[in-house]
Amino acid sequence: MDTAVAEIVDWKRIDHVLLDMDGTVLDLAFDTHFWRDVVPLHYGQAHNITLDEARLRLEPHFTGLQGRLEWYCLDHWSRLTGLDLARLKADVRERIAVLPGSTAFLDAVRASGRSLWLVTNAHRDSWQLKMAQTGLAGHFDRILCAHDFGAPKEDPRFWPALRAQNGFEPRRALFADDSLPVLRAARDYGFEAVVAIRHPDSSQPKRVIEEFTAVDRLEHLLPIG
Repeated sequence: MDTAVAEIVDWKRIDHVLLDMDGTVLDLAFDTHFWRDVVPLHYGQAHNITLDEARLRLEPHFTGLQGRLEWYCLDHWSRLTGLDLARLKADVRERIAVLPGSTAFLDAVRASGRSLWLVTNAHRDSWQLKMAQTGLAGHFDRILCAHDFGAPKEDPRFWPALRAQNGFEPRRALFADDSLPVLRAARDYGFEAVVAIRHPDSSQPKRVIEEFTAVDRLEHLLPIG
């Protein structure tokens, strides 16, 4: 749904802005590289198998846990692979990048006086590393991690749990994410404005999204009224 910005967000009706991290604020290319290349490489070396064999061995684990909190948990994957994934992420942290226009959008939201929260499924070791590398933590009023609520954002239990501890009115909130299952959960919970990110990964082609109002990047929601 390629909609004019004026039709996407009625900023007069928005008090809170909630944003996903990977693929919304930050370039998902880092995670694509880490899970597709770095983890299989080190797993293969540890088990004396080829990179392709390592990918084949790991793939059922990756696909089988999608939609569950374990899928986002570095501790889980460290136990399964026998690798220190937090250390491996830190070793390649120079590849962590902010998506173009994200910082300008964050600055504009803060300047407008609206509340700005980062809401991520990422494990604490992951989001803390990424915030330290990018210097973006200070842009957010709150950083909220799904691991602290016992369910990922796509789980219908997540939003009531978050709201119970962090009061906000979803009918007066904007939520942006690149994950369609997460966006569906937010829509079902009653968010006034739900926006999909079409180009979360600079290493991959832009996606076609029909189910939700979509923009390529956060900057395409500017200006803010």
